[in-house]
Amino acid sequence: MTGVYWPAFFNFETAESNMSLLFLDGTVVPEEQFQGRARLIVNVASHCGFTGQYSGLQRLHDERSDQGLVVIGVPCNQFGAQEPGTPQEIAQFCDLKYRITFPMLQKQDVKGASQSELYASLINSPVGGGQDVQWNFEKFLLDRKGQVVARFDSATEPDAPALQDAIDRALRS
Repeated sequence: MTGVYWPAFFNFETAESNMSLLFLDGTVVPEEQFQGRARLIVNVASHCGFTGQYSGLQRLHDERSDQGLVVIGVPCNQFGAQEPGTPQEIAQFCDLKYRITFPMLQKQDVKGASQSELYASLINSPVGGGQDVQWNFEKFLLDRKGQVVARFDSATEPDAPALQDAIDRALRS
């Protein structure tokens, strides 16, 4: 299929790569894990001014997962070294401080020469516009087909009307 700009990992019917992702605990994310679901992918950090957004992301997960939304956290240490922990430390922080139950992937680079394949796909989508992630808690929204349909900066809170409206549209797709 030509012209596919969304991460092939999230759309196995049209997969063009063998991208595989790992959960924070090192296990492989099963292929069917996110099929048919809208996804909000967020690069996260434990020691950032935006870390409090974890609470809102968990609320989104709690309130919208039954409708077909999955929030996916992607730890990243590229911005001010604000996510220096090991996978175990990150998991413990998320559990103890925010009671996070949404999927967390292993730490990834979201920009630069070592940028992960996932983030290269997100950035190079038409919505991503080829623009690098600027800071922690930037958000990419994918519809149920795996297409990137919206991008939000770090300052956009999980309960922001623009994000909520975009999620509603993605869930209807």
